[in-house]
Formats: sequence, structure tokens, C-alpha cells
Amino acid sequence: MAKKVITFGEIMLRLAPEGYYRFVQADTFEATYGGGEANVAVSLANYGFDAKFVTKLPKHEIGQAAVNSLRKYGVDTSYITRGGDRVGIYFLEKGASQRPSKVIYDRANSAIALAKSEDFNWEEIFDGADWFHFTGITPALNDDVAAICLEACKTAKNAGVTISCDLNYRNKLWSKEKAGQVMGELCQYVDVCIANEEDAADVFGIRAADTDVTAGTVNHEGYKDVAKQLADRFGFWKVAITLRESLSANDNNWSAMLYDGKDYYFSKKYKMHIVDRVGGGDSFGGGLICASLNGYDSQAIIEFAVAASCLKHSIEGDFNMVSVDEVLKLAGGDGSGRVQR
Repeated sequence: MAKKVITFGEIMLRLAPEGYYRFVQADTFEATYGGGEANVAVSLANYGFDAKFVTKLPKHEIGQAAVNSLRKYGVDTSYITRGGDRVGIYFLEKGASQRPSKVIYDRANSAIALAKSEDFNWEEIFDGADWFHFTGITPALNDDVAAICLEACKTAKNAGVTISCDLNYRNKLWSKEKAGQVMGELCQYVDVCIANEEDAADVFGIRAADTDVTAGTVNHEGYKDVAKQLADRFGFWKVAITLRESLSANDNNWSAMLYDGKDYYFSKKYKMHIVDRVGGGDSFGGGLICASLNGYDSQAIIEFAVAASCLKHSIEGDFNMVSVDEVLKLAGGDGSGRVQR
């Protein structure tokens, strides 16, 4: 029987100009759907897990289209509450060369942002569940949603469910001070913490020495210290930190580190030419959860998560549409990109 993973957050309508057009050039926008925890659920469904995504969406056709986008890839949507008037929107302008990508949010008063505690029966939702995943984006929506996240974490903990959180700080949603306060409370319940070069510093003031993300330099020893500080402060079982070296909007070096409370494990590094980087961190989280639930050792976990995320950067849209076999092949060293016949 497939292991059951619950994710909770907001799925949004993504509107993006064709190709590399700028917003002001665009006459048409492509409509797709995505969002941190929804992206993780799609990854896990593709890997063969019983992945359930929890949110609130309007009953109208745009809300239904968001639900359908998840069902298409096998995500269980039975715990999605219907109500409210709005599906959150984000506009994406893809960067190229030295011009960075740009995101504009139009998500105020979305259905999930107006959700109330009574919209979710967490005891029922977590019945038989093995893992719960959320990100720092969800509690950033407002105090009510942060309280719902806290209720979910407490219920999951009482049910013996493993809890993971991607810190995912978004400065367009809340201040560093507010993030530190709210996430500090939620992280007391988290077992596996996922962060990137900047999240630990922005949310908890924990910084890596001798690292400049804008210059594309990464100091491994500094990140060991960051992971240990995070684990010591909150009691995390594991801390995973993605290490992105941005050479340009199109070309990044991509690797990660896993700390299991005792030892540090670094993945191999991939030189990526990027098709679409949105959802890259979520695909890493999905890979980490998959490998952990499949009982991989620590080195294999971080190699699988990084390879899964590397592949996502080659796929249009928020969702990572790859199989376990494809990830294992890349993690095993086959990164040639040669035609598979």
C-alpha cells in the first residue's frame, strides 16, 4: 500500500508571457497552475505515493480548473474545501542571461487566505498519514492561515506523522521579523527542515560565513554551521540546504547538503541550463520526501533530491513531471541528455 503524504497550502493560477517576453511586451499570457505544496504533491504522486493536497478553492470554473490540474497527475483532491470567490494569481516574467525572472502577486483575499479553522478536519485528514509537508509561504498569508498551519502541525504531531517544512521566505508577503516569530513557533513541531542559502538568514538570522549568493559563491563549512544551528535550536531530525550558484538567469550550479544530526552529506554538483526554475525548490522537497519514505540512506537521499530538482529545471511549468527511474538514472551519473531509445 502506497505511503500517504499530506501537503497544505495555496495553488495559484500562473499567467506568463510566451517565451522570454517581458510583461510590457506581452499580448498573450499562458495559464497554468502551481504553488509550493501543490508542486510537492504532484512530484509525490508521480513517484507513486498517495499524495493528498489540502487547500480551499472557489466552486466556480477557475477553482475547478485548479483542482483538475492536480487530478491530472494523480493527486488526491478529496480534502480540498470549496468556497470563497478568488483563486490567487501570480504573473511570471522569465529572466534570461543577466536579466532576472520577475514575479508579481495578485493573491489578496483568495479563498485560502480567507479560510477558517472549521474548513479543515485535521484529525480526519491525518488518519493513516505518514508525512505532512508545508512551506513558509502558507502561514505568511495572514494570521488566520498561520493559526490553521499550527493546528495542522499539532494534530500531525499527535498522530505520529513526520512533518517537513520548507522555510521559503517571501519578502512580498511578510517581514523578516514576523516570519521569524511565526515560523519559530511552527518549527517546534517540524522534523525535517528545508532551506536555501538565504532562508535561514532571513527568517532566523542564521548566516553562513564567507558566502555571497549574489556573487554565486558557496562555502560548505559555513552551511554546516547553519544546519547545525537550525537543528540545535529546533530539534530537527534533518536539515537540508539547497546550494544554488547563479551564474545567470539561464545557468546555475545546483547542489545541496543534508545534516542528520551527526554527519553532513553533500551531493554532486550539476551545471544546469534552465528552462523554467519556478518550483525548483519544491521538486527538491518532493525528492527528499520520496527518498526518505523509501528508506534511502542519507547520501542517497540528498543525491535523489538534487537530481529530481535538477530535472525540474528542464520542465516548463511549476510541476516536476519525472519518474523515480529518471531521477535514479541522473543521480547514478547519466546526465548526458542523450536520446533514450
